[in-house]
Amino acid sequence: MLIHELTIQTHVPTKTIRYYESIGLMPRPKRATNNYRHYTQVDVERLRFIANARALDFSLDDIAEILTARDKGIAPCQRVLDTLTHHLTQIDQRLADLVTLRESLRQLQSEGAALPLDDVRSEHCVCYLIKTYRESGKVIITEGETL
Repeated sequence: MLIHELTIQTHVPTKTIRYYESIGLMPRPKRATNNYRHYTQVDVERLRFIANARALDFSLDDIAEILTARDKGIAPCQRVLDTLTHHLTQIDQRLADLVTLRESLRQLQSEGAALPLDDVRSEHCVCYLIKTYRESGKVIITEGETL
């Protein structure tokens, strides 16, 4: 099958397929006599795995490690489970950070709604609350953020 057929079957753009080939995630395809790339059903399955792993937020390095193990005949199942566990932990942390942020925004909205809306100097309005937010002791620090 030609690259455009591979694209149709996997919904992965041609440019992305070529990129995956260039970084070694996809093997270099055999070439027909006209020098067109020729793909097999094995390539379809490999590309579907890559595309689905990317949709699940696996990094290209994670995917490469999994595929390398599989290419060597080593079952990568534990590596995949470890990656899933890591992603779930990160998502849980991000969700907790978002809940905290939502509460802070609600608090600022509530406090700001009670302040004047015409304070041009921004000393007694919602803009002042935002400007002094870090100094107020209500600072939210999310994962990876520094002051």
